[in-house]
Amino acid sequence: MSWHDAQDYCAWLSELTGHGYRLPSEAEWEYACRAGSQTPFSFGNNVTPEQVNYDGNYPYAGGKRGQYREKTVQVQSLPPNAWGLYEMHGNVREWVQDEWHDHYNGAPTDGSAWEDRSPHRLWLNNVFASIIGTARVVRGGVWRYYARYCRSASRYRVQPDYRYDFTGFRCARVRS
Repeated sequence: MSWHDAQDYCAWLSELTGHGYRLPSEAEWEYACRAGSQTPFSFGNNVTPEQVNYDGNYPYAGGKRGQYREKTVQVQSLPPNAWGLYEMHGNVREWVQDEWHDHYNGAPTDGSAWEDRSPHRLWLNNVFASIIGTARVVRGGVWRYYARYCRSASRYRVQPDYRYDFTGFRCARVRS
């Protein structure tokens, strides 16, 4: 699933239902993942494979080894976070709307997506977009990676045309 595929799906769903849908911003995604927690995971300071789908051979911060499923699990296979959202940690990483930035200096403070339109950034995008595209952000962990990559704050840079069997997305409904 590429970032462009996710955009197309949101457009299709919006047309089908008459309601607007989009990818969440990076800030919205992390807020939903944390579900009010201040810990590395919405479940607390550590996780187990009974809570999160990751490679259980590589636990977080001294945790015990556990099951390695070697594939994705169906939604609602594992416990939800405190806000009732399933598989926010692990399983598949998820596209968000934002362009990649190496830091948060200058990021929007209202939770909106950061799609930088500064003249310097636009020039770089024009020069490199035809070669590599403007990198986008994916959040969450993956069933085949270590538990540490499932932390609420984990983020990765991925080119928007890349498709992986361990990358998906969530839709956010636009308020009317």
